[in-house]
Amino acid sequence: MSFSEILDRVGSLGPFQVLHVLLLSLPVLFMASHNLLQIFTAATPAHHCVPAPNASSPALPLGPHGAPDRCRRYSPVPGPGNATLPNGTWGPTEPCLDGWVYDRTLFASTIVTEWDLVCDLRQLKEMAQSLYMAGILIGGIVFGSLSDRFGRKPILTLSYLLLAVSGTCSAFSPNLLTYAIFRFLTGCSLSGITLSTVILCVEWVPTHVRAIQSTFTGYCYTFGQFILPGLAYSVTEWRWLQFIVSTPFYIFFLSSWWVAESVRWLVLSGKSSRALKELRRVAAFNGRKEDGDKLSLEELKLNLHKEISLGKTSYSVMNLFQNPILRRISCCICIIWFATGFAYYSLAMGVEDFGVNIYMLQIIFGGVDVPAKFISVLCLSYVGRRITQGTCLLLAGTAILANIFVPSDMSVMRTSLAVFGKGCLSSSYNCLFLYTSELYPTVIRQRGMGLGNLCTRVGSMIAPLVKITGEVLPFIPAVIYGVIPILGGVAAFFLPETLNTALPETIEDLQRRKKSNEETEVQNVPLQSCESEKGTS
Repeated sequence: MSFSEILDRVGSLGPFQVLHVLLLSLPVLFMASHNLLQIFTAATPAHHCVPAPNASSPALPLGPHGAPDRCRRYSPVPGPGNATLPNGTWGPTEPCLDGWVYDRTLFASTIVTEWDLVCDLRQLKEMAQSLYMAGILIGGIVFGSLSDRFGRKPILTLSYLLLAVSGTCSAFSPNLLTYAIFRFLTGCSLSGITLSTVILCVEWVPTHVRAIQSTFTGYCYTFGQFILPGLAYSVTEWRWLQFIVSTPFYIFFLSSWWVAESVRWLVLSGKSSRALKELRRVAAFNGRKEDGDKLSLEELKLNLHKEISLGKTSYSVMNLFQNPILRRISCCICIIWFATGFAYYSLAMGVEDFGVNIYMLQIIFGGVDVPAKFISVLCLSYVGRRITQGTCLLLAGTAILANIFVPSDMSVMRTSLAVFGKGCLSSSYNCLFLYTSELYPTVIRQRGMGLGNLCTRVGSMIAPLVKITGEVLPFIPAVIYGVIPILGGVAAFFLPETLNTALPETIEDLQRRKKSNEETEVQNVPLQSCESEKGTS
């Protein structure tokens, strides 16, 4: 008896699964807020220098677009006769030694206005966001390993608490350095939540609804993108906004104690008695208490004895590449995750070129996810994981490359292509979490998810650097941003299909599945040949 059959006995799609998925998916609403938070908390409003006392001119130097210069002012040292010079200037200029005046129409305060992260210090704002992304990267490595060792549930609970505390401390940071450190910890905790949420959701639902569950959780992230602009529009003080999006995780920390641990992990870790207790609790909640009571520790061990023996074996990242099947899966998964994160953040970095209100911009980008993910779940359920994954990346790369040939004055067309590409990449993410969890066996599934998370974070960190190549030729960044997801789409077609297949428990299961598929293909070839010969005769 497999674990899927045991799960059917206690109820594989009952009230427990509904509440379990709901409790795990609700925090995803506010995870989106933290990912996009610095769009609002680190916004740079229009600004100019505080004029120097006794300056050579009562006005300010003009910038390239006719507005007051943001980083220079007239020096208090008077020019020749305090009159205009031949070149039209009013005398010597100097940096903003007395601070800046900010336009506070949209934002009462941001980290930029509070710590003057403009002009020579403007790169520090990007550093804070880079540290946050680095935290997500490091968190994927650390929490992926800890989750395999200590369990999915403890790491999930710890991550909720860490995010709540670090997010709150960020809101009360006295300086930029402290803020950046706590944002780094916030990023770490976000990875812990993401990895544990995906695994706990997938392992407690039956095979035929995994795509629906994955899409529901993905939609929580999508609707979280609508929540953030609304909150930011109402709360224009960055500290209060930071605090508000962090406090719900104290509630999620408390509610996580009800979440069930992965029975597969408990069995593989030699904790069969706890696994039996969890199964009986689920059975009682689903109205199948009698079926749960019939389960015994001996029966559980007998049916899952192979998994129990394998639980004594430790697995490392190197096991992801230990045989040809796993090497192919891991190499392709690395390329796909990297390409998705790389292309996704390349589009996110170009949102300022769209020429729309910053709040409206987030609604547009969040809104495109709704139809994109709905279409992706239909494709995942009926077309297959491999084709869906590959097609999403191929379309995204094509849309980015197509923008090279669209004139800059056709802003509507350029924006439409970018939004279409972003929708394809959102669908790619929606597919990736499910597809990756189905490709890897239970014993190394969390490490496989951690590897994918690592690759997509590397891609998101490298994406901004590619823009520098535009100084050589303007179209080079778009070519790179478009080619990478196309390569990722091609890599997807080298992966096995997992539609309507049971989750593999061990590495040997992968080998048996591959052998079974090969035998099926070999048996089909003669039949096709015979039919063609009969048709000819």
